[in-house]
Amino acid sequence: MTNLTRCLLVTVALRVMTIPVAAQNPAVPATKSAITFTQMKSLVGEWEAVQDGVPVPETYNLTANGTALMAETRPGNEPAMITIFTVDGDHLIATHYCVAGNQPQMVTGVPDDLQKGVAFTLARVTGMKTPDDWHNTGVTITLDDPNHMTQRWTYLYKGKTGTSVFHYTRKK
Repeated sequence: MTNLTRCLLVTVALRVMTIPVAAQNPAVPATKSAITFTQMKSLVGEWEAVQDGVPVPETYNLTANGTALMAETRPGNEPAMITIFTVDGDHLIATHYCVAGNQPQMVTGVPDDLQKGVAFTLARVTGMKTPDDWHNTGVTITLDDPNHMTQRWTYLYKGKTGTSVFHYTRKK
């Protein structure tokens, strides 16, 4: 067997051996939801807004091995509220644990870019005692720049809709 033949056989053998490895580890393109969730991870840290003269601190932390982003909001001396953001296929989900005792679950369409605003709309709500109970129906989060964020929350109470806007500044 010549050196050229041996070289060709080794090359073919190596290529055949790498086919199963490539099939087991195909390159998985990142979904828009995963890309947007990565952008949302930049919110980790402490933020503060002032609403009607009341400070509204909000702290973001990663949890569940980096697969969930948790926001803890504590307006004034009120009890804390928690919102958990996660990826679900082509969508992001935000589940808000409200001081009103209910848990609206909001979902995005295919999300775009945090700087353009990520809009979540109500998919379902649990924990309501009556249909007239106050509950959030959506939130849009926009990262205006690395240190400023706007949140636009929509809600429904006794059949009437409303909006609350918060302008957060990152605490240094």
